[in-house]
Amino acid sequence: MIFKVLYQENRAEVPVRENTKSLYVEASTEREVRFHLKDRNYNIEFIQLLEGNHLAYEQASENFKVESLD
Repeated sequence: MIFKVLYQENRAEVPVRENTKSLYVEASTEREVRFHLKDRNYNIEFIQLLEGNHLAYEQASENFKVESLD
C-alpha cells in the first residue's frame, strides 16, 4: 500500500500550511510508516492511504516518488 505523509520539516517550529511538504511511502500499515519516519525530525500532520482514483491522480504528479521501507 502507498501512503501520503504530510509533514513539517522541523518538529520544533509552529506548523504553517505554506511549509507543509509531502512524501509517499510504501508500507503495509500506517504504524510501519510512523516507525520508519520516527528518527527524522518531522512534525507529521497527516498520513493518508492512497488507493483507486486518488492514487492515480497522485501518480500523475511529477513529484510522485515512492520511498520504500528497506
